[in-house]
Amino acid sequence: MFRDSLPLLCLTFATFAWADDRPNIIVFYTDDHGYADLSCQGVFDDIRTPNVDRLAKSGVRVLHGYSTAPQCVPSRAGLLVGKFQSRFGVESNRMPLDGFNRELTIAERLQDVGYITGQFGKWHLGAGSEITKHGFKYVYNQNSQAPFAANVTTSGEDRPMGLMKPEMYHVDGCSHAASAIIHRHKNDPFFLYVAYRAPHVPLDAPRKYLDRFPGEMPERRRQALAMLSAVDDGVGLVMDTLAKHHLTNKTLVFYIGDNGAPLKIHKLDAPGGGPGWDGSLNDPLNGEKGMLSEGGMHVPFVVSMPGKIPGGQEYPHPVTALDVAATAAELAGLEIQQGDFDGVNLIPFLSGQAETAPHKRLMWRWVSQSAIREGDWKLLRGGNREYLYNLKSDLEEKNNVAEKFPEVAARLRRELTSWSQELSPPGLVTSEQSSVWNEYYDFYLEGKPAKPPARTTLQRERKANTETTMGSWLVRGGILERTEGVMRIVPQGKNNPALIRNGFQLSGPVNVTMTIKSSSDKTIRLNWRNQNEKTFMPENQISIPIEESSLWQTLSVEIPNVNDVVHVRFNLPAVLIQFKSLELSPSKGKSIRLHQE
Repeated sequence: MFRDSLPLLCLTFATFAWADDRPNIIVFYTDDHGYADLSCQGVFDDIRTPNVDRLAKSGVRVLHGYSTAPQCVPSRAGLLVGKFQSRFGVESNRMPLDGFNRELTIAERLQDVGYITGQFGKWHLGAGSEITKHGFKYVYNQNSQAPFAANVTTSGEDRPMGLMKPEMYHVDGCSHAASAIIHRHKNDPFFLYVAYRAPHVPLDAPRKYLDRFPGEMPERRRQALAMLSAVDDGVGLVMDTLAKHHLTNKTLVFYIGDNGAPLKIHKLDAPGGGPGWDGSLNDPLNGEKGMLSEGGMHVPFVVSMPGKIPGGQEYPHPVTALDVAATAAELAGLEIQQGDFDGVNLIPFLSGQAETAPHKRLMWRWVSQSAIREGDWKLLRGGNREYLYNLKSDLEEKNNVAEKFPEVAARLRRELTSWSQELSPPGLVTSEQSSVWNEYYDFYLEGKPAKPPARTTLQRERKANTETTMGSWLVRGGILERTEGVMRIVPQGKNNPALIRNGFQLSGPVNVTMTIKSSSDKTIRLNWRNQNEKTFMPENQISIPIEESSLWQTLSVEIPNVNDVVHVRFNLPAVLIQFKSLELSPSKGKSIRLHQE
């Protein structure tokens, strides 16, 4: 998407050539971050976020801050454009991005008037190499330990746009790159969008952050706390950089979550750090990611600008991530047309100049769900279900009072229905409520018992009669027998057998050594998955030729992986294979051996 903005640039640079004191704007955006998980929220004492706490103390902890959606892609599209995302067709993760590509982002608007702009971390709105087309001069698109699109290094040096190998843990890399851009452009107005992929799965916190949270707890909780501690360190680094250059009072800072934490109802502490509960918590709110209940989109929300906003506030009125773009535009002196934004400039409200609430009402639609909040009243619809809550007395959404206050429910329904006609497509729902969301509504809002948890990948692999286990090792499609120190894998059923090990963490590269016998000339295919991957990737595969022999043969290959390996699968031929030994040796730490288990 290219726009010929040269005439506008010439005009705006002439207009603002003198305006060196225009404020800076920084948006910290976290990923699947539950409401409970800032220590300043006062919900749990295991979370420690001293730097975000200081940010809140210097400004405002918004008690009722909302995302625009309970899911990653639409919430990011709404934040950056400043309009409710269903106005331009990005309602859910499944929707095409054509509408977003046609919209002006706040970064484009600010860049057009001379702001330095930078994107760091998760994008999720198209290809990383295309981010510059949406108004960002600097791009550091790292959200894992895999190569990522970037045109700047962690030290703020320019490089050609292209794939870059990680220099640091992804959270740390984003923080250092953002800090470097502040240092480089300390005399220019800037807009930085720092979108950490934390604590979203795959859970991948380095040891130095995990060690901050010793003691007994679910490992997924420890990972979430550690990843958020890395985020907090990053906030501290950026704020220290602002202070070093005397920019604190002239910089507006937002810290917002993109949606609530995914709990998957049962909060299973599954090994490996992949799909499932991310370890974060939404307490005391009801529900989770994917729901328009409070737990799905009532998020951590902090705003600070000591030069304009008095510190130490707990702001009681609802605000939304849509307010970010409108506030930034007003502060930058942009000429705003009617319909440009759905949000409002928050500065008059947070500074005390305006005593009324910023919004008369807030409204949402997400696939089969819709909601409206007006004052303390909230009407929530899921498919054909409808709930009315008074959030002043029932923030946990436990008591549906729709029958007690039918006139309130009817009025809110009319307002929500009228607003939904402005969306694309119009209406309160865009598809039927799926069985998954019906199950979530049954559990969270109807109080019905939860269904048994879905089996984890490893549990599913263990369920068939043709599958056996030895310790933590699993054979699928075959029988694993042990006789006099030798492991025999006998094929069973229609499929080739597979030897599987999951739920560990080995520092790469990992050397794989096996001593085996085979009854035929065949090939073993070794697949692996690292912490940053939800499934086995096609490129993560090695073929290991084996020969028919009555003698033991020792084979050795290396998993050429710099990240931690958490899952291996040896796809075996449909012949008798005997293992005398099998060992996975990491670059550091203890090995894993088949014969030990």
